[in-house]
Amino acid sequence: MSGTARTGTDPRQALLEETRAGSRLPSLLAGTSRDGEVDWTCALGETGSAYRVASITKTFTAVAVMMLRDEGRLDLDDPLGRHLAGAPYADATIRRLLAHASGMTAEPTGAWWERVPGGTWDDLVAANQEHYVFASGSRHHYSNLGFALLGKMIEEQRSSTWWEVVSDTLLRPVGLGSTTFDRPPDAAVGTSRDPLTGDLFVEPSEAEGAMAPAGQLWSTVPDLCRWVDVLVAGHPGVLSADTAQEMRTVQAADPQTQHRGGYGLGLRLHWESASTVVGHTGSLPGFLAGMFADARSGVGAVVLTNATYGLDPETTCAALIQASAPAEAPTGPVADDTSPAVELSGGWFWGNVPFELVATAEGIALVVGTNVSRFAELGADGYRGVNGYWAGERLEVHRDPDGTPRYLEVVTFVLTRTPYDTTAPIPGRMPEPFPGA
Repeated sequence: MSGTARTGTDPRQALLEETRAGSRLPSLLAGTSRDGEVDWTCALGETGSAYRVASITKTFTAVAVMMLRDEGRLDLDDPLGRHLAGAPYADATIRRLLAHASGMTAEPTGAWWERVPGGTWDDLVAANQEHYVFASGSRHHYSNLGFALLGKMIEEQRSSTWWEVVSDTLLRPVGLGSTTFDRPPDAAVGTSRDPLTGDLFVEPSEAEGAMAPAGQLWSTVPDLCRWVDVLVAGHPGVLSADTAQEMRTVQAADPQTQHRGGYGLGLRLHWESASTVVGHTGSLPGFLAGMFADARSGVGAVVLTNATYGLDPETTCAALIQASAPAEAPTGPVADDTSPAVELSGGWFWGNVPFELVATAEGIALVVGTNVSRFAELGADGYRGVNGYWAGERLEVHRDPDGTPRYLEVVTFVLTRTPYDTTAPIPGRMPEPFPGA
C-alpha cells in the first residue's frame, strides 16, 4: 500500500515528516483518535496493511489477567505458583509481574528469542532457572520473560491457548478484526539500516512460541486506536472502567527515569504537565510501535514503522495527542440546567480561602487557583471525590429548614457562602484581626 501524507500545515504531519526524514525510516504510519474513533491519519513511504506491534501485545495479556481477577479466579497478590504449577519464579506475585517489579531478569536464557523460531513452554522452563537482578518490589525492571509466564498462567486458567483466549475474549468482543497472530498479506516488511553504509536490510520475523504473550501480534492504526480507548475507558464484558483505572495507577518506576513516567498493571504511564497518557510501546528487530491515549480527554495516538531504530514511539504519541487535544475547561463538561448541582454554583469559602463551585456533567468541581477537585454525584445531597486530595471522600450538602444550602462538608473541611460563617459548625476558634492592620 503506497501512503501519502495529508497536505497543509498540520503540526502532526510536520512532526512525522521531520521524524521520518531525520531517521530515513522506510515507512511511517500514524493516526489520532477521539474515544477510539480515528479522526486523522498520516502515511509516509510505502506502508503495509499491518505492522508487527511487538510489546503492545503485553497489554492484551494484561487485560486477560485482569479479567481472571475480576471473575474471582485469582488475586493480584497471589504468587504465580499458586496458579501455574512447575513455573520458574513461582514466588513472584501476579501484580509484580504485571508491573515489571518482580526483580526477575529481563530476558529468557538462550538464543535471542526475537530473531529465532520460538520454543515450547517446556523448553522455556528447562532453560530458565530463577535469576533475580533486583529485590522483588524494589523498582521497575522490564521483563519480557515475566509476560511469557503470565501468558502460560492464562492458558492454564482458561484451558485454552493464549491466542485463543485473546482472540475469543478480547479481539472479537471489541471488534479488532485486523489484529492477528501471524503476518497478514501485504504487511510491512521489517527492516534495519546499516548505520555505516546506510544500506537497508530485511530483518527476520519469527513466531515466538512460548514468548508470544510478550510480543507476537500484528495490528493496524484503527485497531490500536480502538484498543487503547478500551484501556482507558473500559468496554462492556471486557474491562470495567474501574479496572481500567486500576491498571493505569502507577505500581513501579525506574529510579533514574521516574520523573518521565512509570508503570501500572501492564501499562506504560507517560507524565504530561496536565495529565497522564497511558498505553505501551513495542520494539522488535524490524519494527517500532506506539499506542497511547489521554484518559481525561479521550484523545489517542498510534504510530507504526518498519524500522529497528530511529523513532521514539512514546514521545511521538504524546506529541500527537497534545497537538490533537481540544481546549477544555479544567472542570470538564458543564451540567445542564436540570442538575441539582446548579443551585450550588458560585463562590464558597473554606475559612478565608475562596473556592468557585462549578456544576459539571458528573457532579461538581471545586476550583481554587489552578487546583480542581472533582466530585461525582451520589444522590440525596451527596458527592464522592474522584481526584486529588479528596478522591474517594464523601461531600455532604447541609441545608437550612427551608431547603437553602447552608454549608458543604467533606471530611473535616466545612465550606460556607461567606468566610467563617458563624452559623455553620466550623471547627476551632474564629480568627481575630491582625494587630496594627
